[in-house]
Amino acid sequence: MEIIRRPRDPPGTAANTTAIAGQRCVFLVVVEDEERLMQGSSGLGEAIEVSATDPGIMATLAIHPRSITPGQVTEVTVIPSVSSINHTFTVTITAKRHGMVQTKTVALEVIPGEDDLTQYAEEIRDRFGPWLSENHRELGITNETEWTGTIANPRIIVVMHYIFYTDEWEMYLTWHVTIPPHDWTRIYLRRRFTESRPSYAFEISSVKGQEEPHLIEVPDWV
Repeated sequence: MEIIRRPRDPPGTAANTTAIAGQRCVFLVVVEDEERLMQGSSGLGEAIEVSATDPGIMATLAIHPRSITPGQVTEVTVIPSVSSINHTFTVTITAKRHGMVQTKTVALEVIPGEDDLTQYAEEIRDRFGPWLSENHRELGITNETEWTGTIANPRIIVVMHYIFYTDEWEMYLTWHVTIPPHDWTRIYLRRRFTESRPSYAFEISSVKGQEEPHLIEVPDWV
């Protein structure tokens, strides 16, 4: 079992996951059968049951889907409560199958703060919708697509981070807080429940310059 933070931190940032109360922190669980470990045991290729616990009751937990087979992806969503501010707490994620159990823990440091980026993040996100609708119709994303958003990486200030979700897509949005021509913004798209990293990335090289989006390579750290 591998746990992947969403989003992964950019190079040079702290290793711990930092959040604010109410933030939607998503951890991806992926499972791969290793035949050398499965020899003589049953269940190769069968479903794994995933659960999560927060001993300190510092957060709301949600798991979807709770059962996956190798190649699928589960999202463990952790939403820190107000009582967790100024605390670091751990969540234990457990995978079970045919008597085999594997656990991993993730730690969240919850700092004071509020999500004051929503309106601007939505405005930036919607600059991509019409272009994607016209140039990448296979994605099914338009300005009419309904998204649910959450701040990400609240301690980072020069490059801002936000994540939006639909039933199918995760859109990881970043933008550079500076003047033209360096005021770029980028989105990274991951298909939920089947991909553990984005398969598409797009950039507007200058937002105030009214430049059109264009396709870019997905960086390794995303």
